[in-house]
Amino acid sequence: MSRSKEPLLPPGGGYRNLLSFKMARLTYDITVVFCDRYIPRNSRTVDQMIQAARSGVQNIAEGSQASVTSKKMELKLTNVARASLEELKLDYEDYLRQRDLPQIPWRADIIQRFMRRKCKTVEDVREWILEERSRCSREAVGCSKDTLNYNSDVLAANAALSTLHLACRLLDKQISHLAQEFEQNGGFTERLYRVRMQNRNGRFST
Repeated sequence: MSRSKEPLLPPGGGYRNLLSFKMARLTYDITVVFCDRYIPRNSRTVDQMIQAARSGVQNIAEGSQASVTSKKMELKLTNVARASLEELKLDYEDYLRQRDLPQIPWRADIIQRFMRRKCKTVEDVREWILEERSRCSREAVGCSKDTLNYNSDVLAANAALSTLHLACRLLDKQISHLAQEFEQNGGFTERLYRVRMQNRNGRFST
């Protein structure tokens, strides 16, 4: 039985199904609303945060599309996306630090409740914020002083940091996989050589 031939152009795109893309896009949407509500419009931080968030989304998509003919370019663009999201993460951390607001620990109950919701839209995030804001008023007993001080901007920033944390972890794995695949199989040039050799051997074997 003859082996199936390797296609010259592998499947490309499919980025909309990547969880890293979904998390990056959700973070972008959160950032647009966050900047509009909590950061002065004349601040350079607004453009910086929105552009960093957008870069994360766009470079994941462009890298996925570029994979058809250039694994090297896919790896490069995915790494750019990762760097952009790291920059955005620092912006949110600075927002909280400069205002002496809390960055809620990853394992805190409030963040775990957020992660379990598996938010897909800004509206999902908004509903979580409203729930957490009203939680202590409904269940005053056992609420800490810190929890009572979680204003909407604190919750929104920490929600963004949570989605960024997940997106960055996923991109780290994605980049590692792409690097390993490129090391083992090469890029388009190597694929072209293999396909030409398969076609040549096929002609001589008939």
